[in-house]
Parts: sequence; C-alpha cells; structure tokens
Amino acid sequence: MKILVVRFSSIGDVVLTASVVRCLKEQLPSSEIHFLTKSSFRSIVEHNPNIDKVITIDSSIKEVTSELKEEKYDHIVDLHNNLRTRSLAFRLRKPTTRFPKLNLEKWKLVKFKKSSMPDIHVVDRYFEAVKSLGVKSDGKKGDFLIPSSYEVDMEEKFNLQSREYYSLVIGAKFKTKQLPEEKLLELISKIQLPIILIGGPDDRELGNRLVELSSKENIVNTCGDFSILGSASILKQSRVVITNDTGMMHIAGCFDVPIVSIWGNTVPELGMYPYRPNNEASFSIHEVKGLNCRPCSKIGFESCPKGHFDCMMKQDVDILLDSVSELSD
Repeated sequence: MKILVVRFSSIGDVVLTASVVRCLKEQLPSSEIHFLTKSSFRSIVEHNPNIDKVITIDSSIKEVTSELKEEKYDHIVDLHNNLRTRSLAFRLRKPTTRFPKLNLEKWKLVKFKKSSMPDIHVVDRYFEAVKSLGVKSDGKKGDFLIPSSYEVDMEEKFNLQSREYYSLVIGAKFKTKQLPEEKLLELISKIQLPIILIGGPDDRELGNRLVELSSKENIVNTCGDFSILGSASILKQSRVVITNDTGMMHIAGCFDVPIVSIWGNTVPELGMYPYRPNNEASFSIHEVKGLNCRPCSKIGFESCPKGHFDCMMKQDVDILLDSVSELSD
C-alpha cells in the first residue's frame, strides 16, 4: 500500500506527526510512506527512517499535483484538514481519512473561555485518521532523528558537558506566546548552571541583549547560529529545557529531557502540550490561571489585545525556578 501523509505546517504540528508515521510503518510493514509538507519544514521529516519519500511545496499544491497523481497512492492520511488539503484530495481522487480538527470547539474556547474540548492530545486525534487502516497508537512519544552531521559537540563548541546546562528557548512565532524580556532576565539572574539561549535569526537581537544585560558569564546566545536540527541536538543534551509554547517544545518532547513549559495566550486544553503518553520524561506546565481574557487566540498575536499581557507578566519566576530545580534532580 502506498500512503501519502499530509501536514503542511508548522514546526510543532509537523513534529507531532512522527508517532502516526512510525505506527503506520510498523503496523503496515509493506507500506510505502510519502510525506507532503512545506519546503521550510523539510528538515523535520526528511531524516525520519519511517518515511520513504518527502515531497514539498513552497506555496501552492499546484506545484506538485502532477507528481502526486503519478504516484498513484492507495490512501491519503490528512493530518492538516483544511481547504487546501481537501482540494488536494479532490484532485487526486483517492480514499482519504482526516483527523478531527475540532475547529468549533476551539472557537468556543477562545470566544467564550469555556472548554468543550475533549481531554485528548492532538497526537491521539491524529490517530483517528489511521484507525480505518487498522493502525493504532503504540503509546510512545514521538521520534526526532538528528543525523550525526548535525549533532553539536557541546564540549568542543562551548566547553560544556551533556546535562550540565539548561536550554532556554526565548523565541516563539507570536509575541503573545513569548516570555517578556524582563521576565527572562529575572529568570536568568537566578539560575546558577550555564544557560544556552535557543531561537531563530529573529531572536538573535533579544539573545544578545539578554547576554549583555544579565552580566552572567556562563550564558551563550545561539539564536540564529544553528539549524533546527542543530538546535534540537542542544536541547537533547540539556539537563532541563525551559521553553515557551512553541515548536522547539515539541521537538524537546521527543527526547528524554525534562521540560518546563511556559504558556501565555494559548492554553494546554487545545491539546498541544508535550506528548509523553508514558511519562518518558517529566514536564511541567506553567500558566496564569483565572484570567477572563485567556485564551485570546488558538495561535497568537504580535501584541496583547488588551494591552496588559497579564498571561506572561504575571508568571511567577520563583515558581518556574522551583520547577526547574525539581526536574533537575
């Protein structure tokens, strides 16, 4: 059986498809698995041994429609479930199964702040799309393979041993999911172990300011210096990963490393917390409860719609530190 798995974006969502892909391959061993995603996320899936072929688009499915038709797929597993993927399935005219996206339930949660969302992680909802194929969850966390050429030698690069530092993910796609600079500085000032700042090129300036203003000797800004795979290698070797609700949080979730997750305008009830069904490694969730404006979005904004940003400004750094300390043991 030749199967096309579709998930276009974003980092975390693509990472979280790994459990489904693994179970497809293991439970249908004769199957050929192809994965369709955006070009910018190719590196996340191209090294996955359970995927036989990766196909990418830049902006439109028209770029690959002819190629996909030639593949003559037996089945499409739609893990995105939007108008674009439905259009693709219509063009290919192949049997398609989709995961329940629960857009209405998400809208109600954001609009009325009352959840009718089932207490089910999005990965377990992904498995609904392969149930008809006889595939079920193996109850394990996701996979994220890092080729040896992308592994970061922490001793050679930073004179650090594995598990002797904390990784602090300072960036996020939206500002309302990002711990503010003043809170980051307070957190950094109270941490004794070396800190590696993780982020993309857009976070480099913030990272430089944190290094300068903290006056801390054992802090390194790597924002923009490594690919996703390189940053993943740093996360994997950390004692604890401290992170916003972002794609790097889900990458860290694939490794045996504790996670301290910090939540702003989004909420775990949306089903996107670290996926560790067997508690393979501990994680903690930190959110400011009791705010009548939260969640204000299922994704995020460039600034707080209310202007106060209480969901992050009221984060208690000492509680975060207690969690870091507990998970360090």
